[in-house]
Amino acid sequence: MKKNCYVSVSTDPIKVGINFDKKIIAYAREVLNSGADFLHCDIMDAKFVKNKTFDENIVKAINSNCLISLDVHLMIENPKKKIKEYSKAGANILTVHFESFNRRKDIIEALKEIRKQKMLAGLSIKPQTGIYEIEEFLDYADVILVMSVEPGESGQKFLEQTKERIVTLAKIRQEKGLIFKIEVDGGITPELSKEIRKLGVDMIVSGSYVYNSDDKKSAISNLLD
Repeated sequence: MKKNCYVSVSTDPIKVGINFDKKIIAYAREVLNSGADFLHCDIMDAKFVKNKTFDENIVKAINSNCLISLDVHLMIENPKKKIKEYSKAGANILTVHFESFNRRKDIIEALKEIRKQKMLAGLSIKPQTGIYEIEEFLDYADVILVMSVEPGESGQKFLEQTKERIVTLAKIRQEKGLIFKIEVDGGITPELSKEIRKLGVDMIVSGSYVYNSDDKKSAISNLLD
């Protein structure tokens, strides 16, 4: 990773249904050609969050049909069991949720296993989880995904308290000399993107904003202006 900020375009607005695999592959190609750095694959199991999306088979299909890098976000129960499957499917970043684990040692083991499987290790937190709750895991993560909305549904409004959380996380990173990237997901507009990048954000996830745009190249570019 060498850019000042990356755009990861979310699959969440694409609803599962007839020809879903073809639709998502076409969208992956479209956003790649429009300047997206990653396709943010939102994996939901209807257990950890209420909605259900897709699994490693679709991720594999995307990887087989498009050159875009895959930023895979697991919003599922027992994510540790699925690490090897997503590695085989072609994930470049694999992010697990802090809240999906019952034991803290399992989080460390999961992050180590993700790296062992040649992926970047991501750890995500819901809006109500305190930044200092994950401090002990920062050495093991390449990406920290801060949710700026409640996970599980697209189109939500950005939560203002996220800004303070970003500042705290960036401060810890600087004080400890760590190198993880800060990624933020949920309700991000170009104006918010500009503001939070100044606070230390390295990766912007965009769902509805890019998806609903008639000119996706301009929409992605606007997030980086």
